[in-house]
Amino acid sequence: MIGLGGTIAMTSADGGGVVPALSARQLVAAVPGLADTGIQVEVVDFRRVPGASLTFADLTALVDEVHDQCAAGADGVVITQGTDTIEETAYFLDLRHTAPQPLVVTGAMRNPTLAGADGPANILAAIQTAAHPTTRDLGCLVVFNDEIHAARRARKTHTTSTATFASPDGGPLGYVVEGHPTLLNRLPDRPLLPTGTTRQARVGLITATLGDTGELLPALADHLDGLVVAAFGVGHVPTTWTQPLQDLAARIPVVLASRTGSGPTLANTYAFPGSEHDLLTRGLIRAGFLDPRKARILLHGLLTTGADHRTTTAAFEAAGGHGSPQDWPYPNAR
Repeated sequence: MIGLGGTIAMTSADGGGVVPALSARQLVAAVPGLADTGIQVEVVDFRRVPGASLTFADLTALVDEVHDQCAAGADGVVITQGTDTIEETAYFLDLRHTAPQPLVVTGAMRNPTLAGADGPANILAAIQTAAHPTTRDLGCLVVFNDEIHAARRARKTHTTSTATFASPDGGPLGYVVEGHPTLLNRLPDRPLLPTGTTRQARVGLITATLGDTGELLPALADHLDGLVVAAFGVGHVPTTWTQPLQDLAARIPVVLASRTGSGPTLANTYAFPGSEHDLLTRGLIRAGFLDPRKARILLHGLLTTGADHRTTTAAFEAAGGHGSPQDWPYPNAR
């Protein structure tokens, strides 16, 4: 188990509030029933930071740590971290986790000082999932509230509920039932990015809102290597955004996602200026079923590999669910 900090590892600080302070070993020691499972758990204190403070550099180093643990013979790996960014970090890891061993991310919504803290239960379920052979070759999973989610689908949906994680497009892969992970469905494919890339990339995310004229859009090209647009509905923006987005798409990849939280961006249903069809003809790339945050993680990963526009488009067709798994441009990534 690799500890990154987050609410699950927080205790009271001087002056009020809680901060990350507990070690991974302390977290494991506080899990009732873990010893009865017979699962041997080794711990690694990797970071002690809030989820909101994790960086791409942290995650790149984490990928290496996970790889080393798997190469050393671990049957599975659990990562504990802050829930604020689990939906992003899990997908980052999923795109790069090449080993067959299960990789499970979990956390907590109630810190250990509160009644009904959910951290111990989530850790136990995550460890049981990571140790079970049925979850091999599934990439990175999010285990929370006894639900097993695919990293590509998992989303944080509530600010305080212990049932905050959901998979709006497709539902959970399964559940932890009496200590055993029970899978009800699987993803049809899992794309992998090439490993060992060292390029840097700056990817922005901008959300369409009522009455926004888009006057700040032209300035973004000088500061970003890629952009994700969280558009209205199936992929719509104000008419005033169309020319600035077209100009941006001529310089950097611009991905069209939906801000709604579930469902795909479309391609050919609407034709008015600022519609999905109009924007795609202007050079934007369709995100499909990937929500804006997932789309940003994928775009960032593609840019670090040096992907061109054609490669990026093909990758989103495969990962976004509106193409075929065979569209993935890195079939030999391992």
